[in-house]
This record gives sequence, structure tokens and C-alpha cells, in this order.
Amino acid sequence: MHFVLTIVIVLLASKIAGQISIRLGQPSVLGKIIAGILLGPALLGWIQPSELITEFSEIGVLLLMFLAGLETDVKSLNQNMKSAVAIAVAGVIVPILLGWAGGVWFGLTTTEAIFLGLVLAATSVSISVQVLRELGWLNSREGAALLGAAVLDDIIVIILIAVAMGFFTGESTNLGLLLGGQVAFFALIFVLGRWLVPYFVHAFARFKITEPIVTAAIIIAFAFAWGADFFGVSGIIGTYFAGIALARTEWAHQIEDKVSPIAYGIFVPFFFINIGLPISFDGVGDQIWFIVIFCIIAVISKWIGCGLGARLTGFNTKSSIGIGAGMISRGEVALILASMGLGAGLLPQSHYTSIIIVVIFSTLITPPLLKMVFGKRDEHSA
Repeated sequence: MHFVLTIVIVLLASKIAGQISIRLGQPSVLGKIIAGILLGPALLGWIQPSELITEFSEIGVLLLMFLAGLETDVKSLNQNMKSAVAIAVAGVIVPILLGWAGGVWFGLTTTEAIFLGLVLAATSVSISVQVLRELGWLNSREGAALLGAAVLDDIIVIILIAVAMGFFTGESTNLGLLLGGQVAFFALIFVLGRWLVPYFVHAFARFKITEPIVTAAIIIAFAFAWGADFFGVSGIIGTYFAGIALARTEWAHQIEDKVSPIAYGIFVPFFFINIGLPISFDGVGDQIWFIVIFCIIAVISKWIGCGLGARLTGFNTKSSIGIGAGMISRGEVALILASMGLGAGLLPQSHYTSIIIVVIFSTLITPPLLKMVFGKRDEHSA
């Protein structure tokens, strides 16, 4: 019954920490991530990384992005696609260049430095999604551009990582096949989202069973996540587009009202707690300057790169700064890439813990920066 106690501790700690964070004037996400660090192996050791936490965490982030898709204004997303492209491209190029330069300066090989830059080019929009929702900015022009940029950023980095791993490890990487898989995925979800999804939900709505529409929505969300992973795209992009597809149906509000309690009541807290669990302070003292410099690089590379992309495509200074801040978080995406790099010998074992700390720092600093720049607003009256 140990897993039951883990569920109790995670849910209780995340909600209390979130409430304390809100009382201190910060988004609840910040408190939840810090709770993961406090309760994890680095400090109290009350919660250990486990398969249960990992699985619940993955479901949590999938549902989080699914709900973001349900709330996305598709018209606004399309109108801001030019900005999203500029933000994503600048937000990949600047971190790669600064990460490579910093890595070489600290004595990493060219291969290790380039891969470190690629890890820093990742963006985890799931953190920003929750903060923007709390602040009332998710369904705004800035929110649409940020979400679009994060999706494109993920696609670009996945392609670059695959190419880099193939080149540096000597494994053949069929770039045409990789790009073809991504194109096939987006073509498929366009067709499914436009024609099959509404028909599927409508068919389920006729079933004389409990919650047929919500069940249909969750089936679609996880099927899209599996399909995304199958075609070499992140699962969270799959659920995000599943949410967008269902947002165009007459059941959108009903689905959101029923899925939100499931997501935020059970699974999403595991995602935020799990972000803080990998932290370890062993050997940190020997690499303190590496950590400090790369924390700075992690913040300014996305803030400047993405902010500049937003400014050059029509956003005012405040919005550009806010969009740049929202792209800083690396979260679970960078953690996965760093783990892949370690396994392939493209990141040094001696620096792995320091890189994880940098990733966690970038995730921790994003919520208060977004709160500072955007502030709270009433989304319905905006």
C-alpha cells in the first residue's frame, strides 16, 4: 500500500504548497515545483522517483496540454502564426549559440557543447500554460503566439536532436523519413480533427452509459498522444491538437468541465511535483560557476531570442518581454533530452547533475517572471 501513501503525500503537498505560493503573490505552480524539491531525495527524502509518479506525471502533462487545446482560440492562433514562427526560430538559434559558446568555455568538447546548446533550445510550454491560465492570459494574442511558438520549437528541436545524435554517434539518420513522419502526423491530425473527431464524439453521445462524451474525449486525446509519439513528435503536441479539434465541437465546454477535475484533482499535481524530484546537490560545489553561468544563459537566451522574435513581428515591448519569459521554462522536455544525451555519450556524466539543476532553475523562474510582466487580468472582460 506504499503507492497509496505516495498519492496522499503528493496531492496534499502540492495543494498546500500551491496555496502558500498564491498567498505570497506567486502562481501556484511555483510552490508545487518547490514542494517536489523539498520532498524529494535532495532534501527530506519523503518521496522517491518511482514508476507510479512517472506514469501519473505523464498523464498529467498530457491532460494539461489537452485542456490548453480546448481553451485555445484557433482564429487567434492562425492570426499569430507568423509571430510564432519568428519566436520559435529565434528561440532555438540563440540558446544553441550561447550554449555552445558556454560549453566550449568550460572545457566541453565541441560535440558536448553543441548538444548542450540543443538541450537549452527546448521549451516546456506546459508550465507557462498553467501560469497563463491562472493569470488570465492563456486565451490572448500573447498566449496564442506563445503556444504556437512552443509547438514549433518542439518540432525544430526534435529534428535537430535526431540529426545531431545520428551525426555524432555515427548512427544513420534518415532526415527525409524523419521530416516525412512529422508532415504525415500533422496531415493526419488535420483530417482526423476536422472530420473523424466530431463524428466519433457524436456517435459516443448516443451511448446509454455514464459519461460517454468525456470518455470519447479522453480516448481521442490519448490516441492523438500515441500517434504523435509514433510519428516522432512529442505526445503533448498530440493532446494539444486533440483539444483544438474538440474545441470546435458543441461538447467543448462539457468536456472541459468534466476533464478539468480529473486532471487538476489527481494527475497534474504529480507532474509539477515530479519536476523537482530529479534535483541532487551531490558535487554541486565543484561546479558552482558552471551552474551560475548556465542558469544565466538559460534565461537570457530564450528571453532575448524569443522576445526579439515577438518584437520584430508586431508585439509591443511589454508583450515581447512576457512572451520571452514564457518560453524560458525547459521543464520535462529538456530533462528527457539531457537523459538521452547522457545515454548516448553526448553529455558528460560529470556535468549531468549541474545541467539538471539549470533546467529546474529555468522552470522555477518562469512563473514569477510571467506574473511580474503580465500581471493578473480578467480574461473574460479583456
